Amino acid sequence: MANELLLIERNENIATVTLNRAEKRNALNTQLRDEISAALEKLEDDDAVSVVVLTAAGPVFCAGFDTKEFETTPPAEVFAGESARRYHYRVQHFKKPLVAAINGPAMGGGFDLAVLCDVRIAAEAAAFGHPEIKFGAPTLYGPLAAVIGGGLARDLCLSGRNIDAQEALRIGLVSAVVPADQLLEHAMAAAHTIAEAPAATLQAVKSSIVDATVWKFEP
Repeated sequence: MANELLLIERNENIATVTLNRAEKRNALNTQLRDEISAALEKLEDDDAVSVVVLTAAGPVFCAGFDTKEFETTPPAEVFAGESARRYHYRVQHFKKPLVAAINGPAMGGGFDLAVLCDVRIAAEAAAFGHPEIKFGAPTLYGPLAAVIGGGLARDLCLSGRNIDAQEALRIGLVSAVVPADQLLEHAMAAAHTIAEAPAATLQAVKSSIVDATVWKFEP
């Protein structure tokens, strides 16, 4: 599959995957979900890549699933569909470390995408929330609870309230908050630090992380 909505770059043993649908706030339509799934599958099989950095073009990290799809299909059915199930499974079960460089708001499925990464570094303008619960789309509790704890995860999943980057840092959702013009520099530094370990060891640790995650997706 040729990538139309993703940019992929390599720097030594680090790959950077950039969501490139900025004019649509990087909303996860079927095409973008499928491109992410295919890209991660190829990067997983690439022995030259140890760590992947995930970021996005424009001022928004990801606005979540594309609501245009909800005009013809109820949200719960979209999430239960083949494309969504394959995408969620591929991101969560990716065998290599994922570092999220969160350049702006990560809402709904964009929040989930950030949470399904292993390390999150946020720009000052980043924000997180699950507004989709207000229009009948289920929120993803398990992976968030594994990161920030069950009490806070229940609050965010049930209320749909937004939190800013500083609150995300305080509750342990992100590892650092940095100026926007330094985001990729910090994310790459984190990725290179992780990549100092042998690839086989990183994959063993990643496997244990996946096994300990509450929510499991079936492909």
